[in-house]
Amino acid sequence: DPSRLHSPALAPSANGDHRQVNGRALKAMIAAGYAWLERHKEIVNALNVFPVPDGDTGTNMFLTMRAAWREIDHSEDDDVSHIAQAVAQGALMGARGNSGVILSQILRGMAHAFRHKPAITAHDLAHGLHQGSETAYKGVVKPVEGTILTVIRQAADAAQKAAAVEDALDFVLAHTVQAAGEAVEQTPSL
Repeated sequence: DPSRLHSPALAPSANGDHRQVNGRALKAMIAAGYAWLERHKEIVNALNVFPVPDGDTGTNMFLTMRAAWREIDHSEDDDVSHIAQAVAQGALMGARGNSGVILSQILRGMAHAFRHKPAITAHDLAHGLHQGSETAYKGVVKPVEGTILTVIRQAADAAQKAAAVEDALDFVLAHTVQAAGEAVEQTPSL
């Protein structure tokens, strides 16, 4: 829900919108994603129909995110690049199943885009999502549309378009989340 994106760790600009994410905010975002997967992994499991309906996509993504979270759980680091790198490393080492490996590649691409950045802007986030998408596609021998790859690509495209219009994180995240939701709705037909 984009209305819940306001966080004290997001730095508001002079007009009150949010312009940067620091390490604490990124950690909070990772925590929110991890908690969402924990509560809703069965919904994601039910979405999995390709290549066979094995019903473990949500579980595998949750276990991968748990490994990523464990890398930063006790971190007090406020540097985005350090948090992103730790998350990517944890996800890679704890990746489960195809969906977990793809998720770890998305996080790896994002961490690469965020290297040397103590904080990120909406433009940086859009670039990171794009890098995550590209890294994930390159990491799959035969990429197939209608999967998590489609969702991250369409979400990244929406983030880049939104960041070109407005450099406010709430705006970019709202468009990113909307595009991801639409992509999930379309995946069965792909």
